[in-house]
Amino acid sequence: MSVVLLHPARPLACLLADLRRRQVRRGRAVVAGLLALLLALAVLTLCVGQDVTPPGEVLRVLLGQAESFTVTTLRGPRLVLGVLAGLCFGLGGAACQVLLRNALASPDIIGIGAGSGAAAVFGIVVLGLSGGRLILTGIGVAAMLGSVTAWLLLNAPAWSLQDALRWLTGSLNGAQLDQAGPLVAALALCGGALLALSRDIATLSLGDDKASALGVRLGRVRVATILCVVGLVAVATAAVGSIAFVGFLSAPIAARLAGPGRSPLIPAALVGAVLVVGADFAGQVLLPHRYPVGVVTGALGAPFLLGLIVRMNRGGRT
Repeated sequence: MSVVLLHPARPLACLLADLRRRQVRRGRAVVAGLLALLLALAVLTLCVGQDVTPPGEVLRVLLGQAESFTVTTLRGPRLVLGVLAGLCFGLGGAACQVLLRNALASPDIIGIGAGSGAAAVFGIVVLGLSGGRLILTGIGVAAMLGSVTAWLLLNAPAWSLQDALRWLTGSLNGAQLDQAGPLVAALALCGGALLALSRDIATLSLGDDKASALGVRLGRVRVATILCVVGLVAVATAAVGSIAFVGFLSAPIAARLAGPGRSPLIPAALVGAVLVVGADFAGQVLLPHRYPVGVVTGALGAPFLLGLIVRMNRGGRT
């Protein structure tokens, strides 16, 4: 009689390989689902407004076989800028939250969206601020800059006040295709750099000691990540204004969809695009009055932020 001995590591290796395959399949399914949802919202945006344009007519316009002022001048640029800005906000928000290991670490909350990206880099590199302290400092900086903005608005001439308020709220009104160039460049450069650093950024979430032991250059990765986040958010904000809570909401939604063990950067970017395009469609078509996209995302994000703060206070986190 022969006895077959099984290597004890073999079942574990098979189990880990099977788990890895499931994670990959789930990640691909999430990306495919988000792309399908974004495509559906794009079709709705191009077809539905004050009047309805049949999908066949929209397709002929996109193929150059017909002309439509509504599609090519009003709805089309609005959709393109919404998608690109949403990708920037979502990707920047996810990278920021993973880097600082805090769900409050959204660019618009910690002050990057208000123009304090340089202060954030200075705080990390020179002052050695931890994630929690940087977030609290960023909230203070954002509040201070908000006061300066309020003072400028109170003293602004009437002809420029409306444009300033629309930009501060975050709006896709008046979108033009020539504004898409900087967004594409930011996604190619800063977004590409973040994706290249995604493994190191994810390793930082394990803690500085473990990341350093695994060979991650902490200072370089932190500075590069913050600079890329600043670039994405700054270009998107310059194009469409400060659309509230997109980066803040994208990361946790993407993490919940993708599951543990997967980088949330690509799903978060797609979630950001879905949020911006969907919120703009709701503000322009579904609600009884027309609202800028920033008003809709603010209404969605504010309750989530308050709930998160309450949960963190109960857990004793800062």
